[in-house]
Amino acid sequence: MFGKLRPLMAAIWQAPAKALLGLGVHPNAVTIAGTIGVVTGAVVLLPRGGIAMFWGVIVITFFVVTDMLDGTMARLSGKTSRLGAYLDSTLDRVADAAIFGALVWGFREVHPPTALAALLCLTIGSFVPYARAKAESLGVDASGGIAERSDRLVISLTATGFVGLGLPLWVLTWTLFLLAAAGAFTVGQRTMAVVRANREDLRDHDDQHRDSLDYGDHPEHSPGEPASDGNDRDAGR
Repeated sequence: MFGKLRPLMAAIWQAPAKALLGLGVHPNAVTIAGTIGVVTGAVVLLPRGGIAMFWGVIVITFFVVTDMLDGTMARLSGKTSRLGAYLDSTLDRVADAAIFGALVWGFREVHPPTALAALLCLTIGSFVPYARAKAESLGVDASGGIAERSDRLVISLTATGFVGLGLPLWVLTWTLFLLAAAGAFTVGQRTMAVVRANREDLRDHDDQHRDSLDYGDHPEHSPGEPASDGNDRDAGR
């Protein structure tokens, strides 16, 4: 859902991207700096709870939003590369682990159900991009789903920030449980995309098998071409 805002965000980041490129900053440096900012804000502030949790969300949100900046810089400078794509994807996993891991650590004793919900988000969330990557390595388009990374981050950070400002803790707990369920559903959606593609492969294989059998029975004809009967052969003599 929130992934559809990427074109808008890319347009917003054009000016700062050009400014950083003018200073000689490499897009990969921005990727790494953004991840360091997210990890620092999560590990230092989220486990403290209360208002510190709110400020942690502010820090994390700033660096998460700048995640669009490195991609815009790479496109503007023509410095898109396999290394950049690898860093972007891998460090996204590091950032997610820091955010949800910090929530697990912060609530492990204070409120175990919230810690469990954060752990489920962390675990299931790691399956979502893997399911897509594996499907696409097999030539299957498995993008989309009801809970992409941007959706999970925006919703979880919003709930965390409001609880830091004083909302009841159950708001965060149930938000995380629901996000974990949505993540599992998204994995199921991407798995079904592979299942459908596999069924199409099997249908194509069966069609080819029938054509080969038809050709074996009537080798003088092309596969799938109806064979002539004996009268036709006699007429041709």
